[in-house]
Amino acid sequence: MEHSLPLITTLVGSLLMAFVFGMLAHRLKLSPMVGYLLAGVLVGPFTPGYVADADIAPELAELGVILLMFGVGLHFSLRDLMAVKRIAVPGAIVQIAIATLLGALLATLLGWSPLAATLFGLSLSVASTVVLLRALEARNMVDSPEGKIAVGWLIVEDLVMVLALVLLPLLANLSSEDGQGASWGHLLSEVAWTLGKVATFITLMVVFGRRFIPWLLARSAATGSRELFTLAVLAIALGIAFGAVELFDVSFALGAFFAGIVLNGSELSHKAANDSLPLRDAFAVLFFVSVGMLFNPAILLTAPLAVLASVIIILFGKSLAAYGIVRLFGHDRHTALTISASLAQIGEFSFILLGLGITLGLLPNEARDIVLAGAILSILVNPFLFNLIDRLEAAKRISEEGDTPPRQSVPADKVVLVGGGRIGSRIAEQLRSARVPLVIVESDPGQTERLREQGFEVMHGNAVLPDTLSAAGIEEACVLIVAIPNSFEAGEIIAHQRMLAPERTILACAYFGDEVEWLLKQGATSVVNGADEVANRLVSQLPDHRRGQPATSPGATH
Repeated sequence: MEHSLPLITTLVGSLLMAFVFGMLAHRLKLSPMVGYLLAGVLVGPFTPGYVADADIAPELAELGVILLMFGVGLHFSLRDLMAVKRIAVPGAIVQIAIATLLGALLATLLGWSPLAATLFGLSLSVASTVVLLRALEARNMVDSPEGKIAVGWLIVEDLVMVLALVLLPLLANLSSEDGQGASWGHLLSEVAWTLGKVATFITLMVVFGRRFIPWLLARSAATGSRELFTLAVLAIALGIAFGAVELFDVSFALGAFFAGIVLNGSELSHKAANDSLPLRDAFAVLFFVSVGMLFNPAILLTAPLAVLASVIIILFGKSLAAYGIVRLFGHDRHTALTISASLAQIGEFSFILLGLGITLGLLPNEARDIVLAGAILSILVNPFLFNLIDRLEAAKRISEEGDTPPRQSVPADKVVLVGGGRIGSRIAEQLRSARVPLVIVESDPGQTERLREQGFEVMHGNAVLPDTLSAAGIEEACVLIVAIPNSFEAGEIIAHQRMLAPERTILACAYFGDEVEWLLKQGATSVVNGADEVANRLVSQLPDHRRGQPATSPGATH
């Protein structure tokens, strides 16, 4: 008995292949995104074997975009958005204009019409929501100043693309021989109408959504049912995103983003973010698989120079433009490099624009294949750009600090602490009280500044990179303490340091019980599980019925 189950087979096939090739990429020390894209190519229509449903996969990927932007909105307030508008608005518009011009020049050399050349250039000018946020999340930079500028920049790009998608059919009508009914006046009225709908949506979300959405989530939490609360989160994110598209012609991403923003002030926002995280990650993976499915490898043989030129525009043309703009606005080199690397890729809006352009007969099919090749290659290279920036910044710090002090001048009991968050800061306070020499390694700029104001010596950077810990003086430290919530990053740090220094004491903090064994296997000397410590502490406070006295005095501390 045969079953026609395209949704299930697409989900199973895509996630299974993504897992297999994601693991393979990880073993080869590559970004898992490489594996996800390769999985998409293998389940796509241009390679032999199993072929996933090319209509369902992009829709599933759109769910990942919605949940991802909803999660960003939960950590991003309107104040943050307004704070970066002076650089995000002009910066995004100028960068789009420069990238569009470069792409149009390439398309003109290929012999395409002026309108086709402009559309091709515009498709190369906008970054992918998923890729940008994945890169920022991997480095704990979503809430950093650089991350907030990048997200604001992304919002402006999305608004420009929403406007372009609305105007494209009208431009096609104007350019056609039988487009007598269209006029430039009609075009301008459509622009005003579109901007008015976007403004209306944002106003409704800010004025009414800020009251209704937190109230609805609070009522769901009051039921005490985890399932109902999770359903409320998904209903809010997906429902508002869908309504934004259907009623206001706003993109799914923008609708979900503003839904998250109005929930930002709620006490339940962190719980909402955590509950949506597993689904968000799973469907975000499907985004990369769906991109790989659209790719026809034959374009690398039929138009290699056009593909190469497109990749150069995406990686260097956009990046150099963004770097120059950010520097002109007075930001430092690190911020400019971060924004440049964040935008050095393209994604979902590019494919939507190309698809509509081909449907309207404005673009040749070759344009889609060239842009897809450029998208995949830029997504593959993007993680390496961030790693290069990290290494450049580490080298700059070392050169600015000059020669390191002699080894004999460093205290023998020096401790390096990775993570200065809720638990890390308490560890730091106790070590300072005990007069233990300490260096903290922290990736979040806000936490770094806070700790420095408190008088701690802090090295800003990602501890997964060996250069960061070297700059913090790990070679002279007798103890390394890892107190970050990401167990996978913690495991990488521990495994690498254990290989470099087998005799060093490495202490780690586990946030969940099953992380203890994992961190021990990576080489931790000892792992403390927070849940166990809380349980032991509470049990120690139980009354001793034999004496009628508490076993430990109520005011006792660790």
